[in-house]
Amino acid sequence: MEPSFDESPLPFGADEIAEIPVLPAGRVPSYMADHRRRLRERFLAGGPDAMPDYELLELALFRAIPRQDVKPLARRLIEVFGDLNHVLAAPPPRLNEVAGVGPAVICELKVIEAVAHRMARARVISRPVISGWEQVLDYCRTVMAHRDTEQFRILFLDRRNVLIADEPQARGTVDHVPVYPREVVKRALELNASALILVHNHPSGDPTPSEADIRMTGQIELAARALGLTLHDHLVIGKSRETSFRAEGLL
Repeated sequence: MEPSFDESPLPFGADEIAEIPVLPAGRVPSYMADHRRRLRERFLAGGPDAMPDYELLELALFRAIPRQDVKPLARRLIEVFGDLNHVLAAPPPRLNEVAGVGPAVICELKVIEAVAHRMARARVISRPVISGWEQVLDYCRTVMAHRDTEQFRILFLDRRNVLIADEPQARGTVDHVPVYPREVVKRALELNASALILVHNHPSGDPTPSEADIRMTGQIELAARALGLTLHDHLVIGKSRETSFRAEGLL
């Protein structure tokens, strides 16, 4: 049997079921079509700032679930994950645990997340990092702040401090990610990079560096210096703020 991207019916309450008229297959109740039209018009007129998270999520779910009321699912997702950012960043297995979520919804959310990451990356790649530091921070926040496991990334720079590559090096658990200094500098040499910026996230939300973070950063700095590479900074990304090793005097 071919895989289907149709979602299973949402678990409406009895009162909600009674309000949904029985229509021929493919038909959308007029009240639902009107609601979707009004929501789209409000978005086009006022932009995202005029809408709460669950309504933006409704707009995203319209395409994934074309013939059902998606407001209950949008509210449920916000309730489970906290806000729109966390919904988009949630891993597929966790999304799949939410009643009413299936392959089409997961695909739609992951596409939106990927587009957001691509747009943020486009603002920093092939551009001088020093003059665009805020854009670099915005990119790191977009990609890493709402992850529920640790990830370690490296920004590779050339001699003019232009970002030439950004690569995830390792993924870990909720409070640990393995990093190997030898692999870090090896990859820098492969890319003909001259400088590095280390970035990792703290899923707890607190970007305070741990003793292990400080120790690992020192090991990478020693390995980089031995090969003529410069370690500009190590950023620890939390949910609402970040810590710079350079600004804190740890480098």
